[in-house]
Amino acid sequence: MPLVKVVRGHNFLDLSESVRKSMKFILGTKDHMTQVFDEKGRAISATILKIPLSTVVAIKTKERDGYTAVQLGLGEQKTSRVSKAVLGHGKGKAYKALKEFPLSDTSSYSEGATLAADIFSPGDKVGVTAISKGKGFQGVVRRHGFAGGPRTHGQKHSEREPGSIGGGLRTRVPKGMRMAGRMGGDTVTVKNLKIVHVDKDAGELYISGAVPGRRGTLVSVFTI
Repeated sequence: MPLVKVVRGHNFLDLSESVRKSMKFILGTKDHMTQVFDEKGRAISATILKIPLSTVVAIKTKERDGYTAVQLGLGEQKTSRVSKAVLGHGKGKAYKALKEFPLSDTSSYSEGATLAADIFSPGDKVGVTAISKGKGFQGVVRRHGFAGGPRTHGQKHSEREPGSIGGGLRTRVPKGMRMAGRMGGDTVTVKNLKIVHVDKDAGELYISGAVPGRRGTLVSVFTI
């Protein structure tokens, strides 16, 4: 399996031009993890993603919008929960989620078309973007991997303390200093994952390894 790469704050517009030309993409939700056995009997840890039908809500063009992309909508919710502008954009339908994917050639897509899980095939290498689990306020040992202080030599109450944060400046804390704070809840992209199984009837994708988020988290899946 290729080396898994984790990227925080990923922007789809950062994708290379070659990726945008042939990229396959879809929206779904994270479900749970399981095991899949390959043809040699080896167990592969996999995450199951629920992939209901996604609707092409809009096609972005360079002439009108300054860039080319396809906007997908997923799920439905009460119309009272969205603004009139968003409701009009969705042609009277209130989607739970709207997401854009940059694409160099949008000629094969049309507004109102639907995408399902079977656009992917086993063996496809994909990236998955989602919001990671929130872990609340954490100290530097968990948040940044600090080693903490020694357990001996008079140590008593400061085993997990951060240590000096002044940097000799006295009047202020240097910008970017790693300290305790809120952890998780970040947009995280995991790349170089592999699709190990596609269940068209159930609308599920089995992806090798773990993906960010809790059960029910919105995920974006795209080929790389």
